[in-house]
Amino acid sequence: MIEAILALLLGLVIGSFLNVCIVRIPAGMSIVSPRSRCPSCENPISWYDNVPILSYIVLGGRCRHCGTGISPRYPLVEAVAGLVSLLLALRYGMTPVWGIYFAFSSAVIVLVVIDLDHRILPDIITLNGIWVGLGASLYLAQPSEFVERLYRFAGIGIENPLLVALAGSIAGAIFGGGLLWAVREAFFLIRGIEGLGFGDVKMMAMVGAFLGVPLTLLTILLGSVVGSIIGIAVIRLFGKSRRYELPFGTFLGAGAIVAVLYGDEIVRFYIDNFFPPIV
Repeated sequence: MIEAILALLLGLVIGSFLNVCIVRIPAGMSIVSPRSRCPSCENPISWYDNVPILSYIVLGGRCRHCGTGISPRYPLVEAVAGLVSLLLALRYGMTPVWGIYFAFSSAVIVLVVIDLDHRILPDIITLNGIWVGLGASLYLAQPSEFVERLYRFAGIGIENPLLVALAGSIAGAIFGGGLLWAVREAFFLIRGIEGLGFGDVKMMAMVGAFLGVPLTLLTILLGSVVGSIIGIAVIRLFGKSRRYELPFGTFLGAGAIVAVLYGDEIVRFYIDNFFPPIV
């Protein structure tokens, strides 16, 4: 219980920092200075007005100095970060594994909202995230049945868990980025327009480096299904054309968070129910 509460509180606090990143990274601003300010009156926000969620409620969703409304997105991001941190702690405990996956989830949350706002996925997160994911795989050294089967298929006998984990991370990055790149190029050849931004390609390479091939494929499937449903709804309800640019990175990010939390169970359920063992 103590770990769960601590994880929730840490998640809320870090969620407040994620809001800073969401606003400042697209603007090319430093994420550490100056202090947070009201975007309307530019008065610095005092620490007691910057308590996650609680300050928003106490202030009635308005700036203390000028009374300008504060977007409800700020407490929403804090709540999502807190919930993800809590769920990861319940799964892994307050261990370094929790830290790695929460750092990954935090980066994804930032990408989700930035893509929703600006239709961009900043390289400073995606490209750096690829290298961090590769490094994290060496620490996690999780067994990868997918990679072990590839090794056996190629006639290579490797039992070193670090090499298996690193190979799984590299394979995930190549698969995630390569699949999105192939779809992007095919769409351009067929339709003559870009259906996917290159930021989506780099984002999925980052996801693949952290999660490996099976969960990366799950991320793409979930993001595509949700994106298709929402895309059709937007076109029908708001009269948008078929060329309306949807923030696909937002849907991929949502899929990645589901995958990091419940992906193993989803993949196992699918295999057990649709690919029963041959007796």
